[in-house]
Amino acid sequence: MTADLLPPHPLTGAAASTTDLTKIYGSGDTRVVALDRVGIAFREGEFTAIMGPSGCGKSTLMHCAAGLEAPSSGSVRIGTTELSTLDDRQLTQLRRDRVGFIFQAFNLLPTLTALENITLPLSIAGRRPDPRWLDRVVAMVGLSGRLDHRPAQLSGGQQQRVAVARALLSRPAIVFGDEPTGNLDSRAGAEVLGFLRDSVRELGQTVVMVTHDPVAAGYADRVVFLSDGRLVDEMAHPTPERVLDRMKSLDTRSGVS
Repeated sequence: MTADLLPPHPLTGAAASTTDLTKIYGSGDTRVVALDRVGIAFREGEFTAIMGPSGCGKSTLMHCAAGLEAPSSGSVRIGTTELSTLDDRQLTQLRRDRVGFIFQAFNLLPTLTALENITLPLSIAGRRPDPRWLDRVVAMVGLSGRLDHRPAQLSGGQQQRVAVARALLSRPAIVFGDEPTGNLDSRAGAEVLGFLRDSVRELGQTVVMVTHDPVAAGYADRVVFLSDGRLVDEMAHPTPERVLDRMKSLDTRSGVS
C-alpha cells in the first residue's frame, strides 16, 4: 500500500481517552452511577472490545468516549482534543470528521444505493471521497459488485458491510461499534468482525466495540471489562474461551444469573 493511502493519523498514543470519567443519571432515590471514575486509553491502531454484565456501563462509556453524551465529571479526549472545550458546532464537526460509528441497526437510507449510503456523510459535509481510498475500503468489505443495490436488495450482512465502509470512508481517528453484529447470524457476524479486524491490521484503523459476545471479543486485540460502572480488568490476545470464563466470574460477582 502506498503511503498516501494510509490514514493520516500517526499510530502513536491514544486515539481516545478518558480520565476520572463519571456519568450519573437521575438524583435522590433514582440516582444511578453508570460510570464511576473510569480512566482508559484506546490506543491507535488497536481493536478494543468493551465487555461486562448487563447494565455495567459499556454503552455509556462508548457514548461518552465518542462525544455522543456529556459526562457528569471527568475528562474525555479524542486524540489531544478535550471534548469539554468544544461548543455544539465544534463537537458535531469533530464527530463528523474524526469519529466513525457502526450500530446494531444498520441505519441505511432505503432510497439510496449502497455507494450513495457509503458516501452520504462526506456528501453532507460537502466533501468528495478519495477515489482510491473508496476503492480500497469497498474492496476490503467485499462490496465491489453490490454498489448499485439498495438496502432492500442486500442481505443483513451486506447492509452492515455498507455501514462499515461508511464508517471507514472518512478515515476517522477512531471507529466505535455498539453491538455491530447483534442483528446478524453467526456467519455474517464473523464476516463483519473480520472486516473490522482487517481495517485495523491493513488500514491502521482504531476500533472500539461494545459487545456481549465472547466470540466477537475474540477478534479484538484487547478486551476491557466493566462491572458496576468501573473498569475491573483487561485481557490482551483474547480467546472466546478466556473471555467467557472472565465474564462468568463477573456475572457471579454482580449477581447476574
